[in-house]
Amino acid sequence: MKKEILSMTIEELEEMLVSIGEKKYKAKQIFAWLHKGACFEEMSDLSKKTREKLDELTVLNYPKIEQKLVSAIDGTVKYLFAMYDGQLIESVVMRYKHGNSICISSQAGCRMGCKFCASTLGGRARDLSAGEILSQVITAQKDLGERIDNIVMMGIGEPLDNYDNVIRFLTLVGAKGGLNIGYRHISLSTCGLVDKIDRLAEENYPITLSISLHASSDEERSEIMPINNKWGVDELLMACRRYFDKTGRRISFEYTLIQGKNDSPFHAKKLAKLLLKYFDKAPFHVNLIPVNEVKERGFKQGSEKSIQTFVSILEQNGVNATRRRRLGSDINASCGQLRAGAGSAKN
Repeated sequence: MKKEILSMTIEELEEMLVSIGEKKYKAKQIFAWLHKGACFEEMSDLSKKTREKLDELTVLNYPKIEQKLVSAIDGTVKYLFAMYDGQLIESVVMRYKHGNSICISSQAGCRMGCKFCASTLGGRARDLSAGEILSQVITAQKDLGERIDNIVMMGIGEPLDNYDNVIRFLTLVGAKGGLNIGYRHISLSTCGLVDKIDRLAEENYPITLSISLHASSDEERSEIMPINNKWGVDELLMACRRYFDKTGRRISFEYTLIQGKNDSPFHAKKLAKLLLKYFDKAPFHVNLIPVNEVKERGFKQGSEKSIQTFVSILEQNGVNATRRRRLGSDINASCGQLRAGAGSAKN
């Protein structure tokens, strides 16, 4: 079987080159070309013979841009990518004063079943390889002709449900000679796979961990997030505290505000009490997200006043909280909707 070259480290490329009678220094050249989005024919500092060998031994699959939407409001760019087998995934590039951020997918579909999320519609088709995760960043950067500075793993899929490929992706994306994106510029969002959070803490990557919390009690969280039936709120928050104690990295908690479900002043006070119980003087942040209204789900956003009240109550109780600014509102920039509308795979 051919090896997927985008998933290979420089060291693995060196080993492969030596095994076929090539000089191992060429690995750095190949790695740099790959991370620029080049095909084998474009690798002009390699001989034709070397390029032919690469083509014989490896497969190079950059995604095809199936659809590209650009927001007229704020310049947010949403990509619907078709993978080699027709599976569709989404990535979103958001422009900020501090640089460009990309939200990327880790799976084609998702099996976590969170009730407010469009990404779970239709379940999980398959995991993405490390190279396929990386290729979203490479392809978007090449298409835009702009540097991508920050990565958010919050697109389609649960990153920790595809653990090994995500860890390999982190190794590749931070490597010198490639994209070389610093780990402090990478955020990974999880719905709460406690065993994998503990494993991640041991990996020693100084990334930001974001927890999709969305409720402050087991009863409320289990109703909208099936994962809570396996690991309850207390187990999850204890894992988060262990992660902070091990890494020293501030944890961010995502909380989607759903009208009539979890957005009352009572819920705000309850959330503050819960988080302070586990973190007290340790730094953490709450990222409040008015629910994205997906027609298949039926959840609604509360009023602007109710959202501001929620933020104020958290702040009054000593919790650092912000309301996420919604970007790309005119192109449905939240992940999952383009894929659902187009069908999970292209025939």
